[in-house]
Amino acid sequence: MPYYGSEDTVKELRRGLSNPSIQADRLRYRNVVLKVIRFMTQGLDVSALFMEMVKASATVDIVQKKLVYLYMCTYAALKPNLALLAINTLRKDCTDPNPMVRGLALRSMCSLRMPGISEYIQQPILNGLRDKASYVRRAAVLGCAKMQNLQGDTEVDGAVVNELYAMLRDPDPIVMVNCLRALEEILKHEGGVVINKPIAHHLLNRMKDLDHWGQSEVLTFLVRYRTRAEDEVFAILNILDGFLKSSHPSVVVATTKLFLLLAEDFPNVQMDILERVKGPLLTVCTSECHELCFLGLCHAREILRSLPGHFSSHYKKFFCTYSEPNYIKYQKMEILRDLVNDENVQQILEELQTYCTDISVELAQMAILNIGRIARMYSEKCVVILTGLLGLKQEHITSAVIQTFRDLVWLCPQCTMTVCQALPGCEENIHDSEGKQALIWLLGMHGEHIPNAPYVLEEFVDNVKMETCATVKLELLTAMVRLFLSRPAECQDVLGRLLYYVIEEELDMAVRDRGLLYYRLLQQGVEEVKRVVCGPSSDPSLGVISGQANEPVSAWAKDFNTLIPIYGREYWSCLTAQKENSLEILRISAVNSDETGTDAGIQFQSQQQLTQYLNQFFMCESIS
Repeated sequence: MPYYGSEDTVKELRRGLSNPSIQADRLRYRNVVLKVIRFMTQGLDVSALFMEMVKASATVDIVQKKLVYLYMCTYAALKPNLALLAINTLRKDCTDPNPMVRGLALRSMCSLRMPGISEYIQQPILNGLRDKASYVRRAAVLGCAKMQNLQGDTEVDGAVVNELYAMLRDPDPIVMVNCLRALEEILKHEGGVVINKPIAHHLLNRMKDLDHWGQSEVLTFLVRYRTRAEDEVFAILNILDGFLKSSHPSVVVATTKLFLLLAEDFPNVQMDILERVKGPLLTVCTSECHELCFLGLCHAREILRSLPGHFSSHYKKFFCTYSEPNYIKYQKMEILRDLVNDENVQQILEELQTYCTDISVELAQMAILNIGRIARMYSEKCVVILTGLLGLKQEHITSAVIQTFRDLVWLCPQCTMTVCQALPGCEENIHDSEGKQALIWLLGMHGEHIPNAPYVLEEFVDNVKMETCATVKLELLTAMVRLFLSRPAECQDVLGRLLYYVIEEELDMAVRDRGLLYYRLLQQGVEEVKRVVCGPSSDPSLGVISGQANEPVSAWAKDFNTLIPIYGREYWSCLTAQKENSLEILRISAVNSDETGTDAGIQFQSQQQLTQYLNQFFMCESIS
């Protein structure tokens, strides 16, 4: 969108920059330059003033130079020919007696994005690496990384790399940290900066001179160092011990990760470290900054993988507040689920129960899901709460409870009768496909304990033509066949109508093939149908498999202080996978439409004929 009156504005600015009376007044001249920058940030194209702005850089005013250099870095790519004049000005300022001017000019020159800039900035950068002023050296070190980035895939200059390694012993701590970052960028294709024993011990000894951000950076690089002797391990741990008490969360988390990796062969030391960082981590988890709180919760969940009850005595710290966003509430609920024990189970369940009626549908369903997970250990208390939620007759709550019941009766068969008693009447409040599938599964698997199971399934069969979800139809077919085997008199007519529709009228081939499968199974006899369809109604052993076993610390220590606790290991692997791997996955997962075959050899003359066949089938099997 063009800026209204842009041409007149640019002309007015040009007159102001070219006016001798304004140029003579330093303050007025700076204000005109400032006005140019203001319009530039508002979206006005002021690239036509490039020549006037280059002339404005010839000043001793540092503030005005900063403004002009910002303008040059923005429009140098659009005016490459005129930018050569800017480069000459910047190279001249790189030899200015004032170190602030030299550093500012060097930093701005390295930020120019135009072809062929590398040959102009190489010598000023080398001179800046040997400058007496630390501010200039800081800019020069970062300029080395920028220069390598501008050169693309060209060979890395070994002399620059050696110079940066030598500058790790620079007296200025910020220069040292900048060298690490520059070497990491320059050597990224070779695995990054190499941390050997002399460099590692030098960095450890300089830690006290760094600020919080510098300490975090150094600790991140020290993770790469591998010690060889036990004495060296404990010497490093003694040096790092004080940083566990840092007031900056990033330093505490980075130090914890380094501790855990160094003490990999000493489990008692690892447990002691995790106990010591409990307080700082709880402080982060209750921070008013939502982003920082989320990071702390993700890392707390990593610790709970090895120590499930690590925060049990502080479970109230993970209660949700009304002002927190949902992504934090999700994390807190999952942590509360892992902190449940005999002493706090009642309080945690009462807290989760209040979340079940939250205005957010997703949050309410997540709370119900977590109550269902707790029910694997405390089934009686949880089933009472879930049954009470059905009385609210809310669609999303009922659907989530039914899905939880489905998983619960599979893992905890002792809850089956209680769940079956709570199911009648639930079908009126379920309209989503996930809830329908769960209810249909329960009715088909445990329909002999539910008096109205055949009649509820009959309603689903009557409305099957309006059902748009194929998975619901598949579940309905299986449930009807199972219930037909246990309650044939009530289901034979309904099953006949369903099979007739599926085989004769259904357009979805997967549903139609399932119907043909069950029809052929019925031809083979009851015993064959029972062998294929009627599997176990529960499997409590899966509760142990699906539960979180205590993992060793080494299983997640390397992921600490990274993005993996936030995204999850599997999802992070997908994000960082190479493009070739992604294309290969898509190629393998593609479905060949030619492989989908159907059998249209079976045709019924009428729906009554199919119902009659089912009657004869059941009578013959009963007599035999």
